[in-house]
Amino acid sequence: MCGGGVAGMSDRKQNGADQKIETRMKSSASKPAKPISPERPASPPVAGAAPLPDGPADGGTSAPSQRGSFEAAMKLFHARKLREAREWFVAALEGPERDVAQRSQLHIAMCDRRLEQAPVNLRSAEDYYNYGVALINTHKLGEARVQLEKALEISPGAEHIHYALALAQALGGDPINAYANLKRAIELEPRNRLIARQDADFAPLANQPPFDSLLFPERNAWPEKNPWPDGHAWPERNPWPGKKAW
Repeated sequence: MCGGGVAGMSDRKQNGADQKIETRMKSSASKPAKPISPERPASPPVAGAAPLPDGPADGGTSAPSQRGSFEAAMKLFHARKLREAREWFVAALEGPERDVAQRSQLHIAMCDRRLEQAPVNLRSAEDYYNYGVALINTHKLGEARVQLEKALEISPGAEHIHYALALAQALGGDPINAYANLKRAIELEPRNRLIARQDADFAPLANQPPFDSLLFPERNAWPEKNPWPDGHAWPERNPWPGKKAW
């Protein structure tokens, strides 16, 4: 009886343990498995864009696109690619970081100044002439004279270069050299006399000697006049040949 009872209790314990294991297996099998999300592929890099920096380590908010644009602009700026750098600085103006925007604005101004002073690649006489005329139009007369003189070294017989150089010299307060170059321009192309008469830039000198004789030869009754009076009297003719002048 006792042996049979112990054996029965042992069988019941074993059967109970088996039922618990089976229940747990059914319970775990009834739960759906969580789907494994595939890793998102990295976005392909944009051509010409600078890599964006990581956010701050303290967990604060930032605008990486604004700062990334500024960093890309600085690389181009140091590489002297000023036009490309300026575009990136303009992009860095927009964003919440005021310091980045202010520094971008400062560098935009620096790019503009350096682009205005960028060296010009001049080779031919016409290149120097066109550049000299552009400098006259911006009232940079000293530099204009230098460029036009270089043009004359290449092409000394170019009447339009002589005319432009005379104009730069006249505006710059050098009437003696202006007269010489204008005279040469008229000798090479007589039409320049009429052009100079109608040129407002020559107007202050047109009626002063010796420009009046050069531009209006029909007014000159005495060809032997001194073209550069220095205080001496003009040479006089005796109006009555054979008689003493008064």
